[in-house]
Amino acid sequence: MMVSVVWFRRDLRMTDHKALAKAIAARQPILCFFHLNEKQLSSSPTPNQSAFLASLMHFQEELKKKNIELHLVYGELLSSLEKLYCDLPDWTDVYFNYDESGFGRKRDQAAATFFREKGIAIHAYQDHYLHGSQEVLNQTGQSYKVFTPYYKSWIQLPKETPISIELSQATWLSMKTSSQVLHQIKHLWDGTSLHYPGTEQALAVLADFVSSSLAEYDKMRDFPAKNGTSRLSSYLRSGEISIRQVYHAVSQASTSQGQATFIKELAWRDFYNMIYVCHPEQKERSIQPAFDLVEWENRPADLEAWKKGQTGYPIIDAAMRQLSQTGWMHNRLRMIVASFLTKDLLIDWRLGEKHFQEMLIDYDAASNIGGWQWAASTGTDAVPYFRIFNPVTQSQRFDPQGDFIKTYLPELRSLPAKHIHQPWKLPKNLDEELDFELGRDYPKPIVDHSLQRKRAIAKYEWAKENYHSNKKS
Repeated sequence: MMVSVVWFRRDLRMTDHKALAKAIAARQPILCFFHLNEKQLSSSPTPNQSAFLASLMHFQEELKKKNIELHLVYGELLSSLEKLYCDLPDWTDVYFNYDESGFGRKRDQAAATFFREKGIAIHAYQDHYLHGSQEVLNQTGQSYKVFTPYYKSWIQLPKETPISIELSQATWLSMKTSSQVLHQIKHLWDGTSLHYPGTEQALAVLADFVSSSLAEYDKMRDFPAKNGTSRLSSYLRSGEISIRQVYHAVSQASTSQGQATFIKELAWRDFYNMIYVCHPEQKERSIQPAFDLVEWENRPADLEAWKKGQTGYPIIDAAMRQLSQTGWMHNRLRMIVASFLTKDLLIDWRLGEKHFQEMLIDYDAASNIGGWQWAASTGTDAVPYFRIFNPVTQSQRFDPQGDFIKTYLPELRSLPAKHIHQPWKLPKNLDEELDFELGRDYPKPIVDHSLQRKRAIAKYEWAKENYHSNKKS
């Protein structure tokens, strides 16, 4: 008997799934398999890890309702595959949706060597993006370095439609995941999740977004107090919904500027994946090598104040508390807090990226690293180093009445909108009237933005000059 294994990863769904559809079409008995790689897991739970494991457990339970087992294995990759091979002697084919970048790419390369040695046929598919890293190239066959020309090519390419899957056409194998595996992974998450898991929930969120928010997306997406974004990122991260399902639903809606703007955001997602493939070292190295010479100050107290939402800048602190309380942060705020960490506090962007990796329930390495390098002016097509977000003016523009700030900074709820963005400028008479004291009820600003802006520019310019002079010599 010939047996197929469908290896699930960040594609926890039984709908619109390339590898699964191909395996069913092959008409061999199928074992559904998920490997918990100890190298990818933190020994202590993080919101990111807990959210993914909650999605995994939910996926397993949903499959059980369909009388399908998800075989879980925990441990080192190659020894886990070896054990599976020994337990499943008729294993002849493996189906999976491959990763193009980061840890997943190295894992897939190691696994491919194992499969070839065992004579297991590999069926691997690009399923995570509308267009893979090699699909959108310039006229010379090279990858784009700038988003705008990339997008002009991207938007012209035909997009795949969702794949229909009939689970009843398959014969499902069972190996009964041992209770020992579940016991082994129990300590890896805290039993709770800030994410509401499942494909059914993801499709409901998508339908609600398309019907109620898509048309105004271009106008509302920058205002954190508004419900103007899709909130689909955590489901795309775990693969509880496919990117094709999202694109198809959005593209079928009535034409609007909101629709065009959202589709462009999907192109950014593909673009950052391509950049990560082209620059596999970008998690640790600046894409623009000159800025690896920036002399970061990395004051631990300032980093902790930023993480805890205690910087004295309300929009920064509200955003960071949103992250710690919900595991998610509004995209406009991600840019503002990243700019503040790197340009105001002069802290290495890699420390911020690592914190986001631990905290975000929608953490996607390519997009997160790309976003941090963009904000830090170290990446490809990044914001120029001399363009620095002013946290006060950003706050006044995108949270004019302070509604978002008041949601996460209850200590500032009594302040009038005129002063909530700069509580250090609250008139003395209002201090007494509101019984509000800066330094007692809310921190004083830990830095002066106008001074830090000048210092940041000087540091970047010094790095550029030294890099070019070293190259000449």
